[in-house]
Amino acid sequence: MKPYNLGIVGFGTVGQGIARLLATKQSQLQVNHGFSFRVVGIADPVKGMIYNPNGIPLQAALDAVTNGQRLEEADLGEPGWDSLKLIREGNLDILLEITPTNLRTGEPGITHLREALSQGIHVATTNKGPIALAYAELRDLAESRGAELRFEGTVLSGTPVFNLWRYGLACADIQEVQGIVNGTTNYILTRMAEGMDYEEALKEAQAKGYAETDPTADVEGLDALAKAVILGNVILGGQLRPEEVPTRGITDIQKADVEEALAQGQKWKLLVRVWREQGKVQAQVAPQKVDASHPLYGIDGVTNALTFYSDTLGTTTIVGPGAGSLETGHALLMDLLDIHRTLRQRGTR
Repeated sequence: MKPYNLGIVGFGTVGQGIARLLATKQSQLQVNHGFSFRVVGIADPVKGMIYNPNGIPLQAALDAVTNGQRLEEADLGEPGWDSLKLIREGNLDILLEITPTNLRTGEPGITHLREALSQGIHVATTNKGPIALAYAELRDLAESRGAELRFEGTVLSGTPVFNLWRYGLACADIQEVQGIVNGTTNYILTRMAEGMDYEEALKEAQAKGYAETDPTADVEGLDALAKAVILGNVILGGQLRPEEVPTRGITDIQKADVEEALAQGQKWKLLVRVWREQGKVQAQVAPQKVDASHPLYGIDGVTNALTFYSDTLGTTTIVGPGAGSLETGHALLMDLLDIHRTLRQRGTR
C-alpha cells in the first residue's frame, strides 16, 4: 500500500512529540494497523522549514532541534517550504496542524485547515482555536471535499474524549458533560487544599512547568472556555461562541474559601459544564464546590477528567493526562489511525 504523505506544521513541544512517536512506532503501525507513512515536510518559523518527498528522517530532525539547529542547517531536505507552500504544493495526504492556539482569531490554524481541507487533504489538529471558532464551517468543508477532520488532542490531550464519544458512546443520548479540563488550575486548587495560598501554589506550578510565566489563559478560565465551546458544539451539536459562555477562573478563590469547603467535606474544582436546556446548548466555566459523591471529587493534581451523563449508561467518567508532549502526540497518533480506518472502510486506501 502506498504510504501516506504527512506534513507537520508546528514543530514545538507537541510537534516533536508526534515525531518521536512516529519514529519509534513506525514498524508497529505498519504491522498492527497497516499504516505506512513518510513525513515529507515540516514547517515551523522557529525550528525550520524543509521538504523531502522521499521522507524526512525524523530522529535526525529531532536531534537537530534538540541541539539548537534549525532544520535547514541539518541538511535534511529542501529549505524554504513555509506552511502554505507545504500545504499547497507538498502532495500531502494528511496535515498535522500543531500551531499555538489563538482563541481570538484562530490564526494561523484556521487558514491552514481551510487551505488543506479545500484541497481534500485530511487534517489532524491539536489547535483549539479553529475548532472552537469555526468547527461547523470546517466540518462542512471537509465533508464537501471528501476529507477527514480530527481533533482528539484539543480536549484532555491524549486521553480519548472524541474517540470515546464517536465509538464507545455512539448509541448514547448525551444530555450533559462536566469536566476538569485544565491541569494547571486543578494543581493549584489541590495544593491550596493541602495548605498553600493561591500565590504560593501558582509559583510552584510555574516552577514545575505546569503553568506558563503568564498564567492568564489557565487561571482566568480561558483555556477551559475553548474546550467548553468545543465540547458543546461537537458532542451536543451546539452553536456556541466563546463570548457567549459565562467564564470565571480561580483567581478570586481564597485560602479561607478552600478551608471552609474542606470543613464541609467539599473541594473546589474549576469545572466545565455543557448541557441542553429548552432545546438549546448551554455552557459555563466556573469554580464549584463538589462533595465526595461527585465523580470528579477525587481528581487531584494535574490530572484531567470528563464525565458524560447519558440515557444508556448514566454516568461515565474518563480520567487521564491533560497535557504533555508525548500525551498530546498520542492524540495525533489516534487521529491518524482513525483517519486510516475510515479511508479503508470507504475503500479509498
